[in-house]
Amino acid sequence: MRYFLTATIPPFRRVLLVESGSRYLLEDLLPGIYSHHPECERVDVVTCFPGAPSTFDPARGEVFRVHQFQGREGRKRLYAHLKQTGYDVCGVICSGEAIMTKWKWAIAWQAPSKIFILNENGDYFWLDRFQLSTIRQFMLFRAGLSGANAVSTLGRLALFPFTLGFLLAFAGWVHLRRKVRML
Repeated sequence: MRYFLTATIPPFRRVLLVESGSRYLLEDLLPGIYSHHPECERVDVVTCFPGAPSTFDPARGEVFRVHQFQGREGRKRLYAHLKQTGYDVCGVICSGEAIMTKWKWAIAWQAPSKIFILNENGDYFWLDRFQLSTIRQFMLFRAGLSGANAVSTLGRLALFPFTLGFLLAFAGWVHLRRKVRML
């Protein structure tokens, strides 16, 4: 993860996209990258889905499937290839779906590039220190701690220890009653 401390946006020469959300998001993003960035030489995609996105140009990139890189050695091979390729920009889809969650953050950490986050609405922001308020709002929204959901989420968090205590006490009482009956 490079360029976190600077607001500089590198040229889109080599782009890595992590398809960790619905496929339509990436299919909508690719034509924009191809048309708005004529300097773009290569666009690679890391995905868990079969096949390539419909708008993907195989002449200008490659599709990596995570099932081909299972295990520690496979992941090391993928990370080494990502570092060797020298991506300028890495796009990560964060659409609130539990798809490739660990993969996307590991790849974002390992890829030596400027990271941008794309949400389910097609909005994006750069992952750098100048966007910390946006990042904080995004994380609070994903955790359910913003807007009207904040009160109910905080209430559930406050009641959790009491609920857990009640369930443990009830389970203990039931098992103790069973032991007493068996005597």
